[in-house]
Amino acid sequence: MEAEPPLYPMAGAAASQEDEDRLGVPDGPEAPLDELVGAYPNYNEEEEERRYYRRKRLGVLKNVLAASAGGMLTYGVYLGLLQMQLILHYDETYREVKYGNMGLPDIDSKMLMGINVTPIAALLYTPVLIRFFGTKWMMFLAVGIYALFVSTNYWERYYTLVPSAVALGMAIVPLWASMGNYITRMAQKYHEYSHYKEQDGQEPKQRPPRGSHAPYLLVFQAIFYSFFHLSFACAQLPMIYFLNHYLYDLNHTLYNVQSCGTNSHGILSGFNKTVLRTLPRSGNLIVVESVLMAVAFLAMLLVLGLCGAAYRPTEEIDLRSVGWGNIFQLPFKHVRDYRLRHLVPFFIYSGFEVLFACTGIALGYGVCSVGLERLAYLLVAYGLGASAASFLGLLGLWLPRPVPLVAGAGVHLLLTFVLFFWAPVPRALQHSWILYVAAALWGVGSALNKTGLSTLLGILYEDKERQDFIFTIYHWWQAVAIFTVYLGSSLPMKAKLAVLLVTLVASAVSYLRMEQKLRRGVAPRQPRIPRPQHKVRGYRYLEEDNSDESDADGEYGDGAEEEAQPAEPQPGPEPQGLGRRPCPYEQALGGDGPDEQ
Repeated sequence: MEAEPPLYPMAGAAASQEDEDRLGVPDGPEAPLDELVGAYPNYNEEEEERRYYRRKRLGVLKNVLAASAGGMLTYGVYLGLLQMQLILHYDETYREVKYGNMGLPDIDSKMLMGINVTPIAALLYTPVLIRFFGTKWMMFLAVGIYALFVSTNYWERYYTLVPSAVALGMAIVPLWASMGNYITRMAQKYHEYSHYKEQDGQEPKQRPPRGSHAPYLLVFQAIFYSFFHLSFACAQLPMIYFLNHYLYDLNHTLYNVQSCGTNSHGILSGFNKTVLRTLPRSGNLIVVESVLMAVAFLAMLLVLGLCGAAYRPTEEIDLRSVGWGNIFQLPFKHVRDYRLRHLVPFFIYSGFEVLFACTGIALGYGVCSVGLERLAYLLVAYGLGASAASFLGLLGLWLPRPVPLVAGAGVHLLLTFVLFFWAPVPRALQHSWILYVAAALWGVGSALNKTGLSTLLGILYEDKERQDFIFTIYHWWQAVAIFTVYLGSSLPMKAKLAVLLVTLVASAVSYLRMEQKLRRGVAPRQPRIPRPQHKVRGYRYLEEDNSDESDADGEYGDGAEEEAQPAEPQPGPEPQGLGRRPCPYEQALGGDGPDEQ
Protein backbone atom coordinates (compact mmCIF):
# COMPACT_ATOMS: atom_id res chain seq x y z
CA MET A 1 0.00 0.00 0.00
CA GLU A 2 1.42 3.33 -1.06
CA ALA A 3 2.00 5.84 1.75
CA GLU A 4 0.14 9.11 1.51
CA PRO A 5 2.28 12.21 1.02
CA PRO A 6 2.55 14.40 4.15
CA LEU A 7 0.08 17.26 4.41
CA TYR A 8 2.76 19.74 5.48
CA PRO A 9 6.46 19.66 4.52
CA MET A 10 8.70 17.95 7.07
CA ALA A 11 10.93 20.10 9.23
CA GLY A 12 14.49 20.00 7.90
CA ALA A 13 13.49 18.86 4.43
CA ALA A 14 15.57 20.23 1.62
CA ALA A 15 13.98 23.21 -0.01
CA SER A 16 13.78 23.28 -3.74
CA GLN A 17 14.38 26.33 -5.84
CA GLU A 18 10.64 26.51 -6.52
CA ASP A 19 9.86 26.99 -2.79
CA GLU A 20 11.50 30.39 -2.67
CA ASP A 21 9.06 33.22 -2.03
CA ARG A 22 8.72 36.29 -4.11
CA LEU A 23 11.30 38.15 -1.97
CA GLY A 24 13.96 35.54 -2.79
CA VAL A 25 14.12 34.08 0.75
CA PRO A 26 14.02 30.24 0.82
CA ASP A 27 11.39 28.41 2.85
CA GLY A 28 13.64 25.56 3.98
CA PRO A 29 16.05 25.32 6.90
CA GLU A 30 18.17 28.12 5.41
CA ALA A 31 15.28 30.64 5.90
CA PRO A 32 16.01 33.25 8.62
CA LEU A 33 13.93 32.96 11.77
CA ASP A 34 12.74 36.58 11.50
CA GLU A 35 11.24 35.87 8.10
CA LEU A 36 9.23 32.96 9.51
CA VAL A 37 7.89 34.36 12.74
CA GLY A 38 8.52 38.11 12.42
CA ALA A 39 6.18 40.91 11.37
CA TYR A 40 4.90 41.30 7.85
CA PRO A 41 7.76 42.83 5.87
CA ASN A 42 5.57 45.54 4.30
CA TYR A 43 3.86 46.44 7.62
CA ASN A 44 3.88 50.19 8.30
CA GLU A 45 3.06 50.83 11.94
CA GLU A 46 2.48 54.56 11.56
CA GLU A 47 0.18 54.08 8.58
CA GLU A 48 -1.86 51.41 10.39
CA GLU A 49 -2.12 53.64 13.45
CA ARG A 50 -3.27 56.54 11.31
CA ARG A 51 -5.93 54.37 9.67
CA TYR A 52 -7.08 53.06 13.05
CA TYR A 53 -7.65 56.51 14.50
CA ARG A 54 -9.29 57.70 11.30
CA ARG A 55 -11.81 54.88 11.69
CA LYS A 56 -12.29 55.96 15.29
CA ARG A 57 -12.98 59.58 14.22
CA LEU A 58 -15.43 58.42 11.58
CA GLY A 59 -17.18 56.36 14.24
CA VAL A 60 -17.52 59.47 16.43
CA LEU A 61 -19.02 61.42 13.51
CA LYS A 62 -21.42 58.54 12.91
CA ASN A 63 -22.45 58.67 16.57
CA VAL A 64 -23.10 62.43 16.43
CA LEU A 65 -25.16 62.20 13.24
CA ALA A 66 -27.16 59.21 14.52
CA ALA A 67 -27.93 60.86 17.86
CA SER A 68 -28.89 64.13 16.12
CA ALA A 69 -31.14 62.37 13.61
CA GLY A 70 -32.71 60.26 16.36
CA GLY A 71 -33.46 63.33 18.47
CA MET A 72 -34.91 65.15 15.45
CA LEU A 73 -37.22 62.28 14.51
CA THR A 74 -38.30 61.70 18.12
CA TYR A 75 -39.18 65.33 18.86
CA GLY A 76 -40.71 65.84 15.41
CA VAL A 77 -43.05 62.87 15.86
CA TYR A 78 -43.99 64.03 19.36
CA LEU A 79 -44.74 67.63 18.31
CA GLY A 80 -46.59 66.62 15.15
CA LEU A 81 -48.79 64.08 16.92
CA LEU A 82 -49.53 66.39 19.87
CA GLN A 83 -50.42 69.28 17.57
CA MET A 84 -52.72 67.18 15.40
CA GLN A 85 -54.32 65.56 18.45
CA LEU A 86 -55.07 68.89 20.18
CA ILE A 87 -56.60 70.40 17.01
CA LEU A 88 -58.85 67.37 16.47
CA HIS A 89 -59.94 67.25 20.11
CA TYR A 90 -60.64 71.00 20.11
CA ASP A 91 -63.39 70.63 17.49
CA GLU A 92 -66.81 70.15 19.11
CA THR A 93 -68.25 68.11 16.25
CA TYR A 94 -65.31 65.71 16.26
CA ARG A 95 -65.65 65.13 20.01
CA GLU A 96 -69.40 64.53 19.93
CA VAL A 97 -69.41 62.28 16.86
CA LYS A 98 -66.28 60.26 17.59
CA TYR A 99 -66.27 60.02 21.38
CA GLY A 100 -69.65 61.16 22.71
CA ASN A 101 -69.58 62.03 26.41
CA MET A 102 -66.12 60.62 27.13
CA GLY A 103 -64.80 64.07 28.12
CA LEU A 104 -61.90 64.61 25.74
CA PRO A 105 -61.18 68.20 26.94
CA ASP A 106 -60.70 66.91 30.48
CA ILE A 107 -58.45 64.10 29.22
CA ASP A 108 -56.40 66.60 27.19
CA SER A 109 -55.98 68.91 30.17
CA LYS A 110 -54.78 66.03 32.36
CA MET A 111 -52.49 64.82 29.58
CA LEU A 112 -50.88 68.27 29.26
CA MET A 113 -50.60 68.40 33.04
CA GLY A 114 -48.76 65.08 33.03
CA ILE A 115 -46.35 66.26 30.33
CA ASN A 116 -45.63 69.63 31.99
CA VAL A 117 -45.81 68.87 35.73
CA THR A 118 -43.99 65.53 35.95
CA PRO A 119 -40.56 66.91 34.87
CA ILE A 120 -40.50 69.03 38.04
CA ALA A 121 -39.41 65.90 39.94
CA ALA A 122 -36.78 64.98 37.33
CA LEU A 123 -33.88 66.41 39.35
CA LEU A 124 -34.41 63.64 41.89
CA TYR A 125 -34.04 60.68 39.54
CA THR A 126 -32.34 61.78 36.29
CA PRO A 127 -28.69 61.44 37.41
CA VAL A 128 -29.45 58.09 39.04
CA LEU A 129 -31.08 56.78 35.85
CA ILE A 130 -28.26 58.02 33.61
CA ARG A 131 -25.61 56.41 35.84
CA PHE A 132 -27.62 53.20 36.22
CA PHE A 133 -28.45 52.61 32.53
CA GLY A 134 -25.56 54.49 30.94
CA THR A 135 -25.83 57.49 28.63
CA LYS A 136 -26.61 55.59 25.42
CA TRP A 137 -29.15 53.24 27.02
CA MET A 138 -30.84 56.14 28.77
CA MET A 139 -31.28 57.78 25.37
CA PHE A 140 -32.70 54.58 23.93
CA LEU A 141 -35.10 54.07 26.84
CA ALA A 142 -36.36 57.67 26.67
CA VAL A 143 -36.89 57.47 22.89
CA GLY A 144 -38.83 54.25 23.52
CA ILE A 145 -41.10 56.08 25.97
CA TYR A 146 -41.77 58.72 23.31
CA ALA A 147 -42.70 55.88 20.95
CA LEU A 148 -44.99 54.48 23.66
CA PHE A 149 -46.79 57.83 23.79
CA VAL A 150 -47.32 57.68 20.03
CA SER A 151 -48.66 54.13 20.20
CA THR A 152 -51.34 55.00 22.80
CA ASN A 153 -53.07 57.27 20.28
CA TYR A 154 -54.36 54.22 18.45
CA TRP A 155 -56.86 53.86 21.33
CA GLU A 156 -57.62 57.26 22.83
CA ARG A 157 -58.89 56.66 26.33
CA TYR A 158 -58.17 58.09 29.75
CA TYR A 159 -56.27 54.99 30.86
CA THR A 160 -54.00 55.10 27.77
CA LEU A 161 -53.37 58.82 27.15
CA VAL A 162 -52.83 60.07 30.71
CA PRO A 163 -50.41 57.33 31.94
CA SER A 164 -48.38 57.57 28.74
CA ALA A 165 -48.26 61.38 29.12
CA VAL A 166 -46.96 60.99 32.69
CA ALA A 167 -44.31 58.51 31.49
CA LEU A 168 -43.37 60.95 28.72
CA GLY A 169 -43.03 63.76 31.24
CA MET A 170 -40.68 61.58 33.29
CA ALA A 171 -38.51 60.91 30.21
CA ILE A 172 -38.16 64.51 28.96
CA VAL A 173 -35.30 65.66 31.21
CA PRO A 174 -33.36 62.33 31.10
CA LEU A 175 -33.52 62.28 27.29
CA TRP A 176 -32.17 65.77 26.67
CA ALA A 177 -29.69 65.65 29.56
CA SER A 178 -28.22 62.41 28.20
CA MET A 179 -28.21 63.88 24.67
CA GLY A 180 -26.23 66.93 25.81
CA ASN A 181 -23.84 64.74 27.77
CA TYR A 182 -23.45 62.42 24.77
CA ILE A 183 -22.56 65.18 22.29
CA THR A 184 -20.02 66.64 24.75
CA ARG A 185 -18.39 63.25 25.25
CA MET A 186 -18.19 62.72 21.49
CA ALA A 187 -16.32 66.03 21.12
CA GLN A 188 -13.84 64.95 23.79
CA LYS A 189 -13.37 61.58 22.11
CA TYR A 190 -12.84 63.19 18.71
CA HIS A 191 -10.15 65.42 20.21
CA GLU A 192 -8.50 62.37 21.75
CA TYR A 193 -8.49 60.49 18.45
CA SER A 194 -7.27 63.53 16.49
CA HIS A 195 -4.32 64.22 18.81
CA TYR A 196 -3.26 60.67 19.55
CA LYS A 197 0.39 61.44 18.69
CA GLU A 198 0.53 64.12 21.37
CA GLN A 199 -0.68 61.62 23.97
CA ASP A 200 2.01 59.04 23.25
CA GLY A 201 4.50 60.78 25.52
CA GLN A 202 1.99 61.58 28.26
CA GLU A 203 1.11 59.52 31.28
CA PRO A 204 -2.03 57.35 30.85
CA LYS A 205 -4.07 59.29 33.42
CA GLN A 206 -2.89 62.76 32.37
CA ARG A 207 -5.75 64.90 31.03
CA PRO A 208 -5.49 67.03 27.88
CA PRO A 209 -5.21 70.82 28.30
CA ARG A 210 -8.41 72.51 29.43
CA GLY A 211 -10.53 73.79 26.55
CA SER A 212 -8.67 71.76 23.94
CA HIS A 213 -11.88 70.04 22.81
CA ALA A 214 -13.82 73.32 22.45
CA PRO A 215 -13.54 73.64 18.61
CA TYR A 216 -14.94 70.14 18.12
CA LEU A 217 -17.66 70.81 20.69
CA LEU A 218 -18.76 73.93 18.79
CA VAL A 219 -19.03 71.96 15.55
CA PHE A 220 -20.86 69.00 17.09
CA GLN A 221 -23.35 71.19 18.99
CA ALA A 222 -24.04 73.15 15.79
CA ILE A 223 -24.76 69.87 13.97
CA PHE A 224 -26.95 68.57 16.78
CA TYR A 225 -29.09 71.71 17.10
CA SER A 226 -29.35 72.07 13.35
CA PHE A 227 -31.02 68.65 13.31
CA PHE A 228 -33.01 69.37 16.46
CA HIS A 229 -34.59 72.57 15.12
CA LEU A 230 -35.49 70.77 11.90
CA SER A 231 -37.92 68.76 14.06
CA PHE A 232 -40.20 71.82 14.22
CA ALA A 233 -40.43 71.77 10.42
CA CYS A 234 -40.78 67.97 10.21
CA ALA A 235 -43.57 68.07 12.80
CA GLN A 236 -45.73 70.08 10.38
CA LEU A 237 -45.79 67.42 7.67
CA PRO A 238 -48.95 65.69 9.06
CA MET A 239 -50.60 69.11 9.22
CA ILE A 240 -49.60 70.16 5.69
CA TYR A 241 -50.31 66.89 3.90
CA PHE A 242 -53.28 65.66 5.92
CA LEU A 243 -55.08 67.91 8.38
CA ASN A 244 -55.10 71.15 6.37
CA HIS A 245 -57.50 69.55 3.87
CA TYR A 246 -60.17 69.30 6.59
CA LEU A 247 -59.88 72.80 8.12
CA TYR A 248 -62.21 75.77 7.70
CA ASP A 249 -60.70 78.97 6.35
CA LEU A 250 -59.93 82.00 8.51
CA ASN A 251 -63.28 83.70 7.85
CA HIS A 252 -65.02 80.94 9.78
CA THR A 253 -62.50 80.18 12.54
CA LEU A 254 -61.69 83.85 13.30
CA TYR A 255 -65.25 85.18 13.00
CA ASN A 256 -65.52 86.16 16.70
CA VAL A 257 -61.88 87.12 17.28
CA GLN A 258 -61.64 90.81 18.14
CA SER A 259 -58.01 91.41 19.12
CA CYS A 260 -54.65 89.82 18.36
CA GLY A 261 -51.04 90.23 19.33
CA THR A 262 -50.23 92.47 22.24
CA ASN A 263 -53.94 93.22 22.88
CA SER A 264 -54.95 89.56 23.21
CA HIS A 265 -55.71 87.65 26.43
CA GLY A 266 -55.01 83.98 26.99
CA ILE A 267 -54.70 81.70 23.98
CA LEU A 268 -56.95 82.51 21.00
CA SER A 269 -59.80 84.19 22.85
CA GLY A 270 -62.98 84.06 20.72
CA PHE A 271 -61.70 81.31 18.42
CA ASN A 272 -64.50 79.25 16.82
CA LYS A 273 -65.30 75.92 18.49
CA THR A 274 -65.61 74.14 15.15
CA VAL A 275 -62.52 74.14 12.95
CA LEU A 276 -63.11 71.02 10.81
CA ARG A 277 -65.25 71.21 7.66
CA THR A 278 -65.42 67.41 7.39
CA LEU A 279 -64.31 64.80 9.86
CA PRO A 280 -61.31 62.69 8.83
CA ARG A 281 -62.00 58.98 8.43
CA SER A 282 -60.73 56.67 11.13
CA GLY A 283 -58.79 54.68 8.54
CA ASN A 284 -56.91 57.79 7.41
CA LEU A 285 -56.09 58.69 11.01
CA ILE A 286 -54.75 55.18 11.59
CA VAL A 287 -52.54 55.49 8.50
CA VAL A 288 -51.09 58.81 9.72
CA GLU A 289 -50.49 57.46 13.22
CA SER A 290 -48.88 54.33 11.77
CA VAL A 291 -46.44 56.47 9.78
CA LEU A 292 -45.60 58.43 12.93
CA MET A 293 -45.16 55.19 14.85
CA ALA A 294 -42.81 53.87 12.16
CA VAL A 295 -40.72 57.05 12.35
CA ALA A 296 -40.55 56.77 16.16
CA PHE A 297 -39.44 53.14 15.79
CA LEU A 298 -36.81 54.26 13.25
CA ALA A 299 -35.49 56.76 15.81
CA MET A 300 -35.18 53.93 18.34
CA LEU A 301 -33.22 51.84 15.83
CA LEU A 302 -30.91 54.76 15.05
CA VAL A 303 -30.04 55.23 18.70
CA LEU A 304 -29.74 51.49 19.34
CA GLY A 305 -27.81 50.46 16.24
CA LEU A 306 -25.70 53.46 15.25
CA CYS A 307 -24.92 55.25 18.53
CA GLY A 308 -21.84 53.92 20.24
CA ALA A 309 -21.16 54.05 23.96
CA ALA A 310 -20.27 57.39 25.51
CA TYR A 311 -17.88 55.84 28.04
CA ARG A 312 -15.65 52.82 28.21
CA PRO A 313 -17.00 49.95 30.36
CA THR A 314 -14.45 50.61 33.10
CA GLU A 315 -15.38 54.31 33.10
CA GLU A 316 -19.07 53.47 33.51
CA ILE A 317 -18.24 51.18 36.43
CA ASP A 318 -16.27 54.00 38.05
CA LEU A 319 -19.13 56.47 37.48
CA ARG A 320 -21.55 54.13 39.27
CA SER A 321 -19.12 53.26 42.05
CA VAL A 322 -19.12 56.70 43.69
CA GLY A 323 -22.26 55.60 45.57
CA TRP A 324 -25.92 56.08 44.74
CA GLY A 325 -26.39 58.44 47.65
CA ASN A 326 -23.65 60.70 46.32
CA ILE A 327 -25.11 60.54 42.81
CA PHE A 328 -28.46 61.67 44.23
CA GLN A 329 -26.91 64.57 46.19
CA LEU A 330 -24.39 65.93 43.70
CA PRO A 331 -26.84 67.90 41.50
CA PHE A 332 -27.91 69.84 44.61
CA LYS A 333 -24.32 70.33 45.77
CA HIS A 334 -23.42 71.97 42.46
CA VAL A 335 -25.55 74.95 43.47
CA ARG A 336 -22.51 76.25 45.37
CA ASP A 337 -20.78 76.87 42.00
CA TYR A 338 -21.28 80.54 41.14
CA ARG A 339 -21.07 79.79 37.40
CA LEU A 340 -24.22 77.68 37.52
CA ARG A 341 -26.00 80.24 39.71
CA HIS A 342 -25.24 82.97 37.19
CA LEU A 343 -26.48 80.79 34.31
CA VAL A 344 -29.80 79.80 35.93
CA PRO A 345 -31.66 82.87 34.48
CA PHE A 346 -30.49 81.86 31.02
CA PHE A 347 -31.68 78.29 31.64
CA ILE A 348 -35.11 79.63 32.58
CA TYR A 349 -35.22 81.97 29.59
CA SER A 350 -34.27 79.07 27.30
CA GLY A 351 -37.51 77.34 28.32
CA PHE A 352 -39.56 80.53 28.06
CA GLU A 353 -38.51 81.41 24.53
CA VAL A 354 -39.27 78.01 22.99
CA LEU A 355 -42.78 77.99 24.41
CA PHE A 356 -43.31 81.60 23.36
CA ALA A 357 -42.36 80.71 19.79
CA CYS A 358 -44.91 77.87 19.71
CA THR A 359 -47.75 79.58 21.62
CA GLY A 360 -47.09 83.33 21.59
CA ILE A 361 -45.86 84.03 18.07
CA ALA A 362 -47.48 81.06 16.33
CA LEU A 363 -50.90 81.30 18.06
CA GLY A 364 -51.24 84.74 19.64
CA TYR A 365 -49.87 86.60 16.62
CA GLY A 366 -50.07 84.10 13.74
CA VAL A 367 -53.21 81.96 13.96
CA CYS A 368 -55.12 84.83 15.56
CA SER A 369 -54.61 86.98 12.45
CA VAL A 370 -54.01 84.68 9.45
CA GLY A 371 -55.93 81.54 10.42
CA LEU A 372 -55.25 78.01 11.59
CA GLU A 373 -54.42 76.79 8.09
CA ARG A 374 -51.16 78.84 8.14
CA LEU A 375 -49.96 77.62 11.52
CA ALA A 376 -47.82 74.89 9.95
CA TYR A 377 -46.02 77.33 7.64
CA LEU A 378 -45.21 79.69 10.51
CA LEU A 379 -43.62 76.88 12.49
CA VAL A 380 -41.76 75.71 9.38
CA ALA A 381 -40.31 79.21 9.04
CA TYR A 382 -39.26 79.12 12.70
CA GLY A 383 -37.70 75.65 12.39
CA LEU A 384 -35.81 76.34 9.16
CA GLY A 385 -34.53 79.69 10.45
CA ALA A 386 -33.31 78.09 13.68
CA SER A 387 -31.76 75.13 11.86
CA ALA A 388 -29.80 77.34 9.47
CA ALA A 389 -28.76 79.75 12.23
CA SER A 390 -27.42 76.92 14.41
CA PHE A 391 -24.23 77.08 12.34
CA LEU A 392 -23.80 80.70 13.40
CA GLY A 393 -22.60 79.18 16.67
CA LEU A 394 -19.39 78.37 14.76
CA LEU A 395 -18.56 82.08 15.04
CA GLY A 396 -17.29 81.13 18.48
CA LEU A 397 -14.25 79.65 16.71
CA TRP A 398 -13.05 83.16 15.86
CA LEU A 399 -14.98 85.54 18.11
CA PRO A 400 -14.90 85.87 21.92
CA ARG A 401 -16.98 83.30 23.76
CA PRO A 402 -19.82 85.62 24.92
CA VAL A 403 -20.57 86.96 21.42
CA PRO A 404 -22.94 84.25 20.05
CA LEU A 405 -24.94 83.97 23.27
CA VAL A 406 -25.27 87.73 23.73
CA ALA A 407 -26.09 88.15 20.02
CA GLY A 408 -28.99 85.70 20.33
CA ALA A 409 -30.25 87.59 23.37
CA GLY A 410 -29.98 90.84 21.41
CA VAL A 411 -32.08 89.47 18.53
CA HIS A 412 -34.79 88.35 20.95
CA LEU A 413 -34.65 91.65 22.83
CA LEU A 414 -35.27 93.61 19.62
CA LEU A 415 -38.12 91.31 18.55
CA THR A 416 -39.73 91.45 22.01
CA PHE A 417 -39.78 95.26 21.89
CA VAL A 418 -41.40 95.17 18.43
CA LEU A 419 -44.00 92.58 19.45
CA PHE A 420 -44.81 94.58 22.59
CA PHE A 421 -46.24 97.39 20.44
CA TRP A 422 -47.70 95.39 17.53
CA ALA A 423 -51.28 94.17 17.39
CA PRO A 424 -52.08 92.60 13.97
CA VAL A 425 -55.60 92.91 12.62
CA PRO A 426 -57.64 89.66 12.60
CA ARG A 427 -58.41 88.15 9.18
CA ALA A 428 -55.90 90.41 7.40
CA LEU A 429 -53.31 88.72 5.17
CA GLN A 430 -51.41 91.84 4.09
CA HIS A 431 -48.98 91.59 7.00
CA SER A 432 -48.46 87.80 6.83
CA TRP A 433 -44.89 88.26 5.54
CA ILE A 434 -44.05 90.12 8.75
CA LEU A 435 -45.13 87.08 10.74
CA TYR A 436 -42.89 84.76 8.73
CA VAL A 437 -39.92 87.11 9.13
CA ALA A 438 -40.57 87.41 12.89
CA ALA A 439 -40.81 83.61 13.24
CA ALA A 440 -37.56 83.07 11.30
CA LEU A 441 -35.71 85.77 13.29
CA TRP A 442 -36.96 84.29 16.55
CA GLY A 443 -35.56 80.98 15.35
CA VAL A 444 -32.18 82.65 14.79
CA GLY A 445 -32.16 83.85 18.39
CA SER A 446 -33.27 80.43 19.65
CA ALA A 447 -30.48 78.70 17.76
CA LEU A 448 -27.81 81.03 19.14
CA ASN A 449 -29.25 80.58 22.62
CA LYS A 450 -29.36 76.77 22.57
CA THR A 451 -26.04 76.27 20.81
CA GLY A 452 -24.28 78.83 22.98
CA LEU A 453 -25.56 77.46 26.29
CA SER A 454 -24.78 73.81 25.54
CA THR A 455 -21.31 74.69 24.23
CA LEU A 456 -20.61 76.90 27.25
CA LEU A 457 -21.55 74.11 29.68
CA GLY A 458 -19.35 71.64 27.82
CA ILE A 459 -16.41 74.05 28.02
CA LEU A 460 -16.84 75.07 31.65
CA TYR A 461 -17.39 71.52 32.89
CA GLU A 462 -14.98 69.25 31.06
CA ASP A 463 -14.82 66.57 33.75
CA LYS A 464 -16.69 63.51 32.58
CA GLU A 465 -17.70 62.87 36.21
CA ARG A 466 -19.81 66.07 36.26
CA GLN A 467 -21.32 66.44 32.81
CA ASP A 468 -24.48 64.44 33.41
CA PHE A 469 -25.17 66.46 36.58
CA ILE A 470 -24.66 69.78 34.77
CA PHE A 471 -26.91 68.95 31.81
CA THR A 472 -29.52 67.59 34.21
CA ILE A 473 -29.58 70.93 36.03
CA TYR A 474 -29.81 72.83 32.72
CA HIS A 475 -32.74 70.87 31.33
CA TRP A 476 -34.47 70.71 34.71
CA TRP A 477 -34.57 74.51 34.86
CA GLN A 478 -35.92 74.49 31.30
CA ALA A 479 -38.68 72.13 32.45
CA VAL A 480 -39.47 74.44 35.37
CA ALA A 481 -39.77 77.34 32.94
CA ILE A 482 -42.08 75.36 30.66
CA PHE A 483 -44.23 74.43 33.66
CA THR A 484 -44.44 78.14 34.57
CA VAL A 485 -45.59 78.99 31.04
CA TYR A 486 -48.21 76.24 31.31
CA LEU A 487 -49.54 77.77 34.53
CA GLY A 488 -49.61 81.29 33.09
CA SER A 489 -51.18 80.45 29.73
CA SER A 490 -54.27 82.56 30.51
CA LEU A 491 -52.31 85.77 31.20
CA PRO A 492 -52.59 88.78 28.84
CA MET A 493 -50.01 88.93 26.08
CA LYS A 494 -48.45 92.10 27.50
CA ALA A 495 -47.81 90.34 30.81
CA LYS A 496 -46.15 87.43 29.00
CA LEU A 497 -43.96 89.81 26.99
CA ALA A 498 -43.02 91.72 30.15
CA VAL A 499 -41.96 88.53 31.94
CA LEU A 500 -40.01 87.46 28.87
CA LEU A 501 -38.29 90.86 28.66
CA VAL A 502 -37.31 90.95 32.34
CA THR A 503 -35.98 87.38 32.24
CA LEU A 504 -33.97 88.10 29.09
CA VAL A 505 -32.30 91.22 30.51
CA ALA A 506 -31.56 89.46 33.82
CA SER A 507 -30.07 86.49 31.91
CA ALA A 508 -27.72 88.64 29.84
CA VAL A 509 -26.58 90.72 32.83
CA SER A 510 -26.04 87.65 35.00
CA TYR A 511 -24.07 85.87 32.27
CA LEU A 512 -21.81 88.86 31.62
CA ARG A 513 -21.23 89.13 35.36
CA MET A 514 -20.11 85.48 35.36
CA GLU A 515 -17.67 86.10 32.50
CA GLN A 516 -16.27 89.08 34.38
CA LYS A 517 -15.63 86.92 37.46
CA LEU A 518 -13.89 84.33 35.32
CA ARG A 519 -11.62 86.96 33.78
CA ARG A 520 -10.72 88.17 37.28
CA GLY A 521 -9.72 84.62 38.18
CA VAL A 522 -12.39 83.97 40.84
CA ALA A 523 -12.19 80.24 41.54
CA PRO A 524 -15.58 78.45 41.58
CA ARG A 525 -16.54 76.14 44.43
CA GLN A 526 -17.12 72.73 42.93
CA PRO A 527 -18.32 69.81 45.03
CA ARG A 528 -15.78 67.03 45.34
CA ILE A 529 -16.60 63.91 43.35
CA PRO A 530 -15.96 60.90 45.65
CA ARG A 531 -13.47 58.28 44.54
CA PRO A 532 -14.97 55.08 43.11
CA GLN A 533 -15.42 52.64 45.99
CA HIS A 534 -14.69 49.18 44.59
CA LYS A 535 -15.16 46.34 47.04
CA VAL A 536 -11.90 44.67 46.04
CA ARG A 537 -9.25 46.48 44.09
CA GLY A 538 -8.72 44.77 40.78
CA TYR A 539 -11.87 42.63 40.99
CA ARG A 540 -15.38 43.44 39.94
CA TYR A 541 -17.13 40.80 42.05
CA LEU A 542 -16.65 39.76 45.66
CA GLU A 543 -17.42 36.14 46.54
CA GLU A 544 -16.89 33.94 49.57
CA ASP A 545 -15.29 31.13 47.56
CA ASN A 546 -13.70 30.90 44.17
CA SER A 547 -16.48 29.75 41.85
CA ASP A 548 -14.15 29.20 38.89
CA GLU A 549 -13.52 25.44 39.11
CA SER A 550 -11.29 25.51 36.04
CA ASP A 551 -8.51 26.91 38.25
CA ALA A 552 -8.36 23.68 40.26
CA ASP A 553 -8.34 21.58 37.09
CA GLY A 554 -5.51 23.59 35.62
CA GLU A 555 -3.43 23.42 38.80
CA TYR A 556 -3.89 19.85 39.93
CA GLY A 557 -4.79 18.02 36.75
CA ASP A 558 -7.47 15.37 36.26
CA GLY A 559 -6.82 13.55 39.50
CA ALA A 560 -6.89 16.63 41.68
CA GLU A 561 -10.32 15.89 43.10
CA GLU A 562 -9.25 12.60 44.67
CA GLU A 563 -5.90 13.91 45.87
CA ALA A 564 -7.21 17.14 47.34
CA GLN A 565 -9.94 15.55 49.51
CA PRO A 566 -8.55 13.94 52.64
CA ALA A 567 -10.43 10.93 54.04
CA GLU A 568 -10.54 12.32 57.58
CA PRO A 569 -9.05 15.23 59.44
CA GLN A 570 -5.48 14.61 60.55
CA PRO A 571 -4.20 15.80 63.91
CA GLY A 572 -1.36 18.29 64.01
CA PRO A 573 -0.56 21.21 61.77
CA GLU A 574 -1.86 21.07 58.24
CA PRO A 575 0.86 20.51 55.63
CA GLN A 576 1.65 23.45 53.39
CA GLY A 577 0.66 22.83 49.78
CA LEU A 578 -2.35 20.59 50.52
CA GLY A 579 -4.57 23.52 51.56
CA ARG A 580 -7.14 24.98 49.20
CA ARG A 581 -6.23 27.72 46.77
CA PRO A 582 -6.89 31.20 48.28
CA CYS A 583 -9.99 32.93 46.97
CA PRO A 584 -9.78 36.28 45.08
CA TYR A 585 -10.59 38.26 48.24
CA GLU A 586 -7.62 36.68 50.07
CA GLN A 587 -5.39 37.17 47.06
CA ALA A 588 -6.30 40.86 46.92
CA LEU A 589 -5.45 41.25 50.62
CA GLY A 590 -2.13 39.54 50.03
CA GLY A 591 -2.89 36.50 52.18
CA ASP A 592 -2.19 32.85 51.42
CA GLY A 593 -5.32 31.34 52.91
CA PRO A 594 -7.68 31.27 55.86
CA ASP A 595 -4.96 30.24 58.32
CA GLU A 596 -2.79 33.31 57.82
CA GLN A 597 -2.98 35.77 60.69
